[in-house]
Amino acid sequence: MTIRLRAHHLLCMLTFAGKGYTPAFVESYKAIINRLNDAETIKLVDGPDDICVPMLNDPTCHCHNESVRERDRLAARDIGLLLFGEPLSVGPLRLSGKDISKLRSAFQSGSIRQACAGCEWHELCTGIAKTDFRGCRLRSPL
Repeated sequence: MTIRLRAHHLLCMLTFAGKGYTPAFVESYKAIINRLNDAETIKLVDGPDDICVPMLNDPTCHCHNESVRERDRLAARDIGLLLFGEPLSVGPLRLSGKDISKLRSAFQSGSIRQACAGCEWHELCTGIAKTDFRGCRLRSPL
């Protein structure tokens, strides 16, 4: 199978430590991280992805909001430039352990976190990055 991810979730997965919007969301996210840890392939998508699924029936779901699409655009630009020299585009994506290490270093320095501005999880993720990602569920290498 292939894991469908939107661009800004490539940042979120770096610091996922088992917290989230609802218990169903957290359990689903844990399963997705386990699949990533098992080196399942990734398909970058435009819009809601597999992480969003538990939220999509909630009337307050933000997954379709323009602000979230802007997060995706910024993340695709920053991550793509860092790893591949050009913004990411929709389609298959392969991330090596070396790529995850580069992403984590850039995340810690703040150089790829423009998409995180205004996010309600910003402080939590910053704290996790400061501890060298201790307690995160995503293993490196991917």
